[in-house]
Amino acid sequence: MTVRIVTDSTCDLPQSFIEENDIAVVPLYINMGDESYADGVDISRAEFYVRLPHFPVHPTTASTSPEVFRRVYERLKSEGATAILSLHIAESLSATVNNARLAAREIASGLVTVLDSGQFSLALGFAVQKAVALVRDKAPVQDIVAALKEQLNRTYMYAAVDGFEYLRRSGRVNMLAAGVGTLLQIKPILSMHDGKASSVKARTRKRAIEYMVQKATELAPLERLGFIHTEDSTPAEELKERLKSLWPKGEDILSVSVTPVVGAHVGMGGLGFAAVSAHTE
Repeated sequence: MTVRIVTDSTCDLPQSFIEENDIAVVPLYINMGDESYADGVDISRAEFYVRLPHFPVHPTTASTSPEVFRRVYERLKSEGATAILSLHIAESLSATVNNARLAAREIASGLVTVLDSGQFSLALGFAVQKAVALVRDKAPVQDIVAALKEQLNRTYMYAAVDGFEYLRRSGRVNMLAAGVGTLLQIKPILSMHDGKASSVKARTRKRAIEYMVQKATELAPLERLGFIHTEDSTPAEELKERLKSLWPKGEDILSVSVTPVVGAHVGMGGLGFAAVSAHTE
């Protein structure tokens, strides 16, 4: 059996890993006025974050159409895939999973299995890496899906946002809440687990970081740990230093700039971590 893996551009995995493992990455889209950019294809992360504070109209994001997914699945089938596993950003955050499902229905029965990761960024990336390892071990697709669901149940994402402005611009909070939050200098902390997003508020950046340190410590021991940031990697490196005692032994700890589709909502000054806890619920 030849199993191929499909994911989307929010997975935030290094390009070298994607190429080495022949992963098909379907881009989401960033719309800036009349212009539309394929995430990770038509605009680099560095360029996006340089331009982000200066856009006259805040960028919006869009999922990939079912037709694009269908073409990807058909290509992989023509290349000899006997099974396709398609892992994507949480359905609660994007229509991407639903569009993948619509496309899968048009392909030969049973060829494509679509899985909602319930996550985004490196938390999704960790699931993709797990899938790659299991495919390499020649595990059946049903066993891969079961293993991924079990890992995703132990996967958590936390991200501190520097303020409410970009959340307001992207429509994630209303103007009144953003105004009050800005006035009080509140720093939102967003979290994601099992497809459910939630948030808490910290009065200062320092307290936001302390909260994330506390949450990571509570999740220990950890199987996986990675760090995310927007335009500036320094805060993420500082958080990484604070949490170095929790690093799984021998693991290469990723620290990545989040892709523009995520950055459009988080804005400047974002940082956080993704972790897979060794605890089972």
